[in-house]
Amino acid sequence: MVVEMLTDSVGQFGYLALFFLLWLGIVGMPIPDEVIVLSAGVLTSTGVLKIIPAFVATYLGVVSGLSLGYVLGRTVGAPALNWIGRKKGMHKYVAHAQSLLERYGSYALCISYFLPVVRHVVPYLVGIGKMTFRRYALFSYTTGLVWTLILFVIGHITGNNVAYLNAHLSTLTQGMAAGVAGLVLVAAVAVYGYKVWKRRKERAVDSKEYSK
Repeated sequence: MVVEMLTDSVGQFGYLALFFLLWLGIVGMPIPDEVIVLSAGVLTSTGVLKIIPAFVATYLGVVSGLSLGYVLGRTVGAPALNWIGRKKGMHKYVAHAQSLLERYGSYALCISYFLPVVRHVVPYLVGIGKMTFRRYALFSYTTGLVWTLILFVIGHITGNNVAYLNAHLSTLTQGMAAGVAGLVLVAAVAVYGYKVWKRRKERAVDSKEYSK
């Protein structure tokens, strides 16, 4: 169904259709971003779309949609979050997003990509928290590239079997989220270990200079 819709949309509006369908995810499109990205990959396998322009349009649509949330959170502030909270069933996603930020800090931007709906809430929260755009882009855009690439390639490889894949999409994204959370934890431990080692090394050097 989504593949057919995308085919019709691309036929009318070109690759911009991919961009806007993903960009509009910020206002609660009924079609999950994952399905659109997978379907875009499927259309490249059938020859309806060319791989490079389709991927570029898809990636830009994903990061632009999430960036809009960041901009609204940073400029509008709490009212933007209140607007989200008024939507039916959004309270649990807001709570989940807040929990991720409290636990993982900036790395929550990476993990949230693999959690439907939560990925749209976290940018609002970091925007409200006045995270710099440079830091937001570093975490969000790089993870967005990986996330989009993985799903796009899976869609391209599976081709017309995307319907079967969609039925197991929840399991797929949960597995991806668990993997990313593990990588984030390893990275955080590595960074912490490096800082501790560097601090001890500096203390040792200072101690030697003092004893002279």
